[in-house]
Amino acid sequence: MSNFPRHGKARSIKSGLRRQCPSCERANIFAGYLKLKPTCPQCAAPIGDIRADDFPPYLTILIVGHIVVPLLVLVEINFHPSTLFQMIFWPAIALTLALTLLPILKGAVVGFMWSIDMKGDEQY
Repeated sequence: MSNFPRHGKARSIKSGLRRQCPSCERANIFAGYLKLKPTCPQCAAPIGDIRADDFPPYLTILIVGHIVVPLLVLVEINFHPSTLFQMIFWPAIALTLALTLLPILKGAVVGFMWSIDMKGDEQY
C-alpha cells in the first residue's frame, strides 16, 4: 500500500465521503452497496485490503440518533402527533437516514485508514 500516493487526512476523508479512491480521487471504490472493489480501477490501489469493520455502522448510529431523537422530541412537544404516526414516521426516517449515510461513512473511514496506511488487520 505504501507505493501509492497519500494525501492528508482531511483530503482522504473528503474523497472517501464522495465514495472515491483516496489515492487518485477519481474512481468509485465500491463494487456494490458496501462492498469495496479489490483495487481502484483508475490507479490500481489495493482498496479492497482495507477492513473498516464496525466503525462505519457505529458512526451511522451515532449520527442518526443525534438527528432523529431531538427531532422526535421537538415534534412530540410542539405538535402531539398520534402514536400511530410516531410508530410509522420515525422508524422510516431513521432507516432512510441510516441506509443513506452508511456507504458514505464507510467511504470516509476507508479514506482515513488509507491516509494513515492502516489496513484494519494490525496486531499490537
